[in-house]
Amino acid sequence: MDLAFFHIVVGWSSMLGGAISGALIGLFFHKQDWAGGYGSFRRRLMRLGHIAFFGLGILNILFALSLEVLALPASQSAIASVGFLVAVIVMPLCCFLTAWRDYFRHLFFIPVLAVVAGIVPMIFGGFI
Repeated sequence: MDLAFFHIVVGWSSMLGGAISGALIGLFFHKQDWAGGYGSFRRRLMRLGHIAFFGLGILNILFALSLEVLALPASQSAIASVGFLVAVIVMPLCCFLTAWRDYFRHLFFIPVLAVVAGIVPMIFGGFI
């Protein structure tokens, strides 16, 4: 499968995940004290997970659309691809897991490093 096509499918699938997760957690937003109340850590992390689906989905689509324009070497494209794929899965997962159990917050370095691993080759890949 073409790398660009794959990331476009991943990106749109992630946005579907954002819509579904938003609908699910939205079922309970009318309850003032749900998940500890509007400003609670748990509820903020659930909202962050919902938005992470959209943001990282868009990032995957931008990656796919940038591949042809930037003409990166295959090795740099592969590194960026893996970074963006790890991020789109692990960031929402970390958010929802941390909302469930606080100690999962220690895993946030993984999706952050994955996003950086995706972005750096996009910026510098043509020069390396």
